[in-house]
Amino acid sequence: MNTAEENKTLAPWAAAMPAGWGVTRLDAVADVLFSNVDKHTMDGEVPVRLCNYVDVYKNERITSAIDFMEASAEEREIRKFQIRRGDVLATKDSEEADDIAIPSLVTEDLPGVLCGYHLALIRPRLSSVSSPFLAWLHASKSFRAQYEANAVGVTRFGLSQHAFRAARVPLPPLPEQQRIAAYLDASCAAIDAAVAAKRRQLEILDALRNSITQRAVTRGISARVALASTGNVWMEEIPRGWKLVCLKRISEIQGGLTLGKQYEGPLIERPYLRVANVQDGHLDLADVSVIELPASMAAGVELRPDDVLMTEGGDLDKLGRGYLWKGEIPGCLHQNHIFAVRCFLHKLKPMFLAYVTAAKYGRDYFEATGKKTTNLACTNATKVGEFPIPLPPLSEQEAICVHLDEKLSELKHLVGGIETQIATLTAYRKSLIHECVTGQRRVTEADVKEAARP
Repeated sequence: MNTAEENKTLAPWAAAMPAGWGVTRLDAVADVLFSNVDKHTMDGEVPVRLCNYVDVYKNERITSAIDFMEASAEEREIRKFQIRRGDVLATKDSEEADDIAIPSLVTEDLPGVLCGYHLALIRPRLSSVSSPFLAWLHASKSFRAQYEANAVGVTRFGLSQHAFRAARVPLPPLPEQQRIAAYLDASCAAIDAAVAAKRRQLEILDALRNSITQRAVTRGISARVALASTGNVWMEEIPRGWKLVCLKRISEIQGGLTLGKQYEGPLIERPYLRVANVQDGHLDLADVSVIELPASMAAGVELRPDDVLMTEGGDLDKLGRGYLWKGEIPGCLHQNHIFAVRCFLHKLKPMFLAYVTAAKYGRDYFEATGKKTTNLACTNATKVGEFPIPLPPLSEQEAICVHLDEKLSELKHLVGGIETQIATLTAYRKSLIHECVTGQRRVTEADVKEAARP
């Protein structure tokens, strides 16, 4: 055991352990191994399945339901890194220091499944520490803070075996460890079920938002609509009195600034938008880049209020999605991977265009006409210009925008409330784990029975 002062310095929660609890190093109650079994399949080696980094990072429990990767290993590696029921696996590196030592508990014997590279295999000595308790302990952000403090790296952070072995572990009596684990199993399962139900509500609201938007921009807001044929494959019918017009006929499509050029002569400094600034349904202006260029060139790529921003490339489902620029940053320019669509205001309202591009109709057009690669897609000014816009009279466009502003604002309010509830449940879950594994909340048999009730 370490001295009380040592424990307080290395793990602040250790200064207030309940009576009967101890604090020790992890290697006093568990063996720690770093796997070197990679994902390659080699001739002459034994076929195995590999529990890899993503399996652990995304699952709190390792079970046979996971689709493990096929690989191969030597006999000595199989003997050393075959995972067993009760093992705790933890990630030993990450892109962020505060996202490290994420645990997962092995809840079944899984013959032929090995602990993979980038993982630490922690095998508890069951006479001293409960496996589920040790897994819940590693799920505590405050416990993992000592790993974060010992992570080394610049663009990717890693932990040494010493950092795991020297980690300070709160150690209640074994029966209390088992009660804590059982209580957290039941309580966190209930919280997770509540969060899942809230997320399903968000999915329903998102589907409703899409349905309301689609109906309004393609059929209007009247209860009964008489339709007329267009002869166009993208939208075969529109309400009588509407037109179907290519976007290039009712707007100017402005290309953006190509980066990397070298300029001569007097230069000015101006902010400019990148694709990363144009998000799904909002602008992220927290990090806006600046560029030096001639004033004459800046004038040709400057954004104006009421421009509709449309992305040229990125994820397929976000291709061409429009968002209204309201002049948030004076004199702002835009990169060439963003189009600025400048509506002819006597024909097309900018907000109506933004709603059309966000609707399923707009998404279908850009997904179908976009040039696709393995992970990304792109469009071009020609495809944007050929986008067929369902065009009501201006007064009806205005009425549709007012209708959608009101309806989507109501949905946004509901979504915000549910997201707040999810955040509260998530914060409570984290707090509950911390309080239980550090002894701030004492768990009784009655607590365990109460938590386990349906």
